[in-house]
Amino acid sequence: MAFTNTGFSPAPEGIAPFANDWWFLGALMIATIFGAIGFPVIYALRKRLLHPHGWSLHVKLTLVWFGALIVGGALAYLGLEWGNPDTMGDMDASDRILNSLFLSVMSRSGGFSTLDIDQLDGSSLLVTDMLMFVGGGSASTAGGIKVTTLAILFLAAFAEARGNDDMEAYGRRVPPDVLRLAVSVVLWGATIVAGATILIMFINEDAPLDYVLFDVISAFATCGLTTGFTQGASEPTQYILAATMFFGRIGTVTLAAALAASIRRQLFRRPEERPIVG
Repeated sequence: MAFTNTGFSPAPEGIAPFANDWWFLGALMIATIFGAIGFPVIYALRKRLLHPHGWSLHVKLTLVWFGALIVGGALAYLGLEWGNPDTMGDMDASDRILNSLFLSVMSRSGGFSTLDIDQLDGSSLLVTDMLMFVGGGSASTAGGIKVTTLAILFLAAFAEARGNDDMEAYGRRVPPDVLRLAVSVVLWGATIVAGATILIMFINEDAPLDYVLFDVISAFATCGLTTGFTQGASEPTQYILAATMFFGRIGTVTLAAALAASIRRQLFRRPEERPIVG
């Protein structure tokens, strides 16, 4: 379940009884990470584990940004939930570190949790929203828009801030069509999440927005974490969430493949004109 980033647990109480077990949670985290970094990365590590200079740009971007998001998420949870008595407030320091790291890893798309998600601070829910929306690596068992998509957007922002015409990383230049693809995937994901959230809020007028948004993003990223809203939701709401899961998992891959296959050569260029941005 961890390797495939599914999130189901056969135990009625889930994995909460193992909240202080470093060995058990560590094994789940390792399996989740290997499933979420993507098979191209696993293949590269198997072939050239001790020769990072031979890794492709995709492998380097995936590992660096994947690791940065895990560490950043863990630090955010540690700071935001340190004094929360409903989550980590009663744990010792080592257990707080373990559970912060575990939740950060599972937000990639793993879906397991040792804490009651609905008891998290609102800021922690927002952090989880962002981590789930990004998801794991391309060609992996994880969902989301993928970490390389986020990396490309940041590379474009850095290039623009420096006044460079090209996006560059690790001695390589990234072609502009990759940026267009990344923007398309992000807009597609944001549109799905926004549309599903609006429909669900229209059906459930009294539902809290932070819970609805959390469960919608979890569905889009096929993560499996939930605030408990979905369990008691109406049938129309569950149908919307099921469609969100389908379009979130299949739609982004299909869109990326369709855009990549539709690249065509144009034998002329139109006059240039700059619109006002920002």
